[in-house]
Amino acid sequence: MELPDYLIRLQRAADDEGRRLEHLDEDERDAARRLYFNAAAEVDVAVRDFVATSGLDRHTVEKELRQRARQPPTE
Repeated sequence: MELPDYLIRLQRAADDEGRRLEHLDEDERDAARRLYFNAAAEVDVAVRDFVATSGLDRHTVEKELRQRARQPPTE
């Protein structure tokens, strides 16, 4: 399945924000959590738009996107 690079970049950014939460104290965590939720919401909107125009199944796209986002970026 071909996924646009921007979707993979958005998913990686959301994943990075989520990982940052693990290393913060409680005061820092609230602000970081908002960043993570905003990044995840941006992925959600982008996936919905992509699915609407591609005709692909959302679950399949999300699964593939998560797998691709875990792979190291290729230059």
